[in-house]
Amino acid sequence: MTTTKKFRNLTVALGAAAVLAVGGGVADAAVPQGAASAGRQPTGWQGVTREAVQIDFGAGWVTQGELTYPSRAKGRLPVVVLLHGSGHNDMNQTLPEGKGSTFVPLAQAAAREGFATLRFNKRGVTGIGPVESTDPAQLAPERPYDRIQRDVAAAIRFAAAAPRVDPSRIFLLGHSEGTNVAANLAADPKKYGIPKPAGVIEMGVVGLDVKQLLTLQIYGRLLLQLHDEFDVDADGQLTATEAVNGLTGQPEELAEQFRTVLLDGGKLRAGTDTDHDGRVAIDAEAGPVLRESTGIDAYPHVPGLDQPVVDYLTDIARFPTVSEALPRFAGPTLLLNGENDLQTPARAALVADAAVAAAGNKDHKIVIYPGMAHTMNITPKFTPEFGEPDRQVVTEIQRWLRAHR
Repeated sequence: MTTTKKFRNLTVALGAAAVLAVGGGVADAAVPQGAASAGRQPTGWQGVTREAVQIDFGAGWVTQGELTYPSRAKGRLPVVVLLHGSGHNDMNQTLPEGKGSTFVPLAQAAAREGFATLRFNKRGVTGIGPVESTDPAQLAPERPYDRIQRDVAAAIRFAAAAPRVDPSRIFLLGHSEGTNVAANLAADPKKYGIPKPAGVIEMGVVGLDVKQLLTLQIYGRLLLQLHDEFDVDADGQLTATEAVNGLTGQPEELAEQFRTVLLDGGKLRAGTDTDHDGRVAIDAEAGPVLRESTGIDAYPHVPGLDQPVVDYLTDIARFPTVSEALPRFAGPTLLLNGENDLQTPARAALVADAAVAAAGNKDHKIVIYPGMAHTMNITPKFTPEFGEPDRQVVTEIQRWLRAHR
């Protein structure tokens, strides 16, 4: 069972279970008669109508998507438009390594609350997998982040025009990059030619600027791991024994990265232990060596990042973060973040929610989940594995949608 502790609008979970052409509708099997009375709940796509759609994003790209809604629903419905994280994601935000998807469980849960949902492939994606186009102009357009925002705006306009959708009840649900897109569009809907959203849900919140976040992802997380997993006595320094023991159980590539900084055989590396006191100060001695090895100071031209990524980082930096944009949106907001998230850390989500509160928004809520990382699943902090959103996350979103329907 999950219990919660609330302090104002902060909820900390304690404990956790360790274009415009519409295709024919496909109604999945309806709920069997008597199921409700027998206490059985529908699962998966049961009782949900799924319509294949095409959305014209302009600039030579028509994307595939799916509009879903409860099969027995009457009239126009509120809709949730799902906005992906960075990269070439398909409409499900299919996860690597066969670990499921981010958006399918959320779309199914929204349907249980009487909502339609719109999912769509990002520009350059032709199918589930994801399957990518061979057209470099679509995979890496000019001003890539701005293009993503305008593509999402086209998807929102498509949803608003759908016969089953109430255009005044459009909710945006973003993950990672999608949190920034949702905040930018919600802050200035007229600029993007969309209706004012009825609410915004954010998972893995981009509450700080992208340079800070990438510095954490590439460099900062290594220092955090040395403190958390190597420095047993928490004195901020590593002996040779602590360094050797800390490598135990680490993935080989990561272990080698640490080994080259800390050790020469079984002894501390002299080039790192600069004061030759037999201990490596994590921040003062290991830090500069790790920093140089990652090349983070060459940002955005960090070694290993190709030109399209550099172009993306440069472009997104021109736009407000969630903490800067979302306070300009007066509607209800729900922010969700994993405490173990080393891509968009929980602190960034807290900063964003505080900014929303300071702007006078009375209907805002944040939930920080212990044990969860960026894809909102329970997983180790420093060696996270992909996974679908944990059930408590899905339940929180359902509860919030029900309250704002």
